[in-house]
Amino acid sequence: MKGVSLDYVWKCTEDDEARQWFMKRNCALTPSQLAIWFLSVSTVSIAVAFFFALAGAWMVLPFAFIEVTALGLAFVVYARHAADFERIVVQSEGLVIERSTANRIDRTEVPLAWLRVEYQGRRRELVRLVSRGGSCEVGRFVPEHQRSSLAKELRRACMGNVAWARCVGPA
Repeated sequence: MKGVSLDYVWKCTEDDEARQWFMKRNCALTPSQLAIWFLSVSTVSIAVAFFFALAGAWMVLPFAFIEVTALGLAFVVYARHAADFERIVVQSEGLVIERSTANRIDRTEVPLAWLRVEYQGRRRELVRLVSRGGSCEVGRFVPEHQRSSLAKELRRACMGNVAWARCVGPA
């Protein structure tokens, strides 16, 4: 497979049979790095609270545990979505869209014969793939200024194969 890196958030790879776009969150920390950070911050916070509790300010201790609990909840929410992604695979027989949200993967298959790629370039608009009355929005991890490039590449990939009857949309 030949890889073409378009941005740090999304990339496109292709071979003779398929073209694939993989888009994921741009996370500053991986879940394991965040766990190390969480443990270190929690340890320091509880240690300081125990120091003050031993000095007579015992009310600091419950608030430290409340703080650590709130940080733990934020950690869980972040970690659940840190690995979210979208994958679009264009093959001769159809288009496959896989979306992972909070470790749940949804897979949609679309026949290319009736596929239409729609993107008007409006603010916060996602690239819309319409086929036979159904539609699917993709590109939530692609920066807004690069979504038009994604739409153009999807159109080009659809039109590039003779077996695909129609792939249209606004220019």
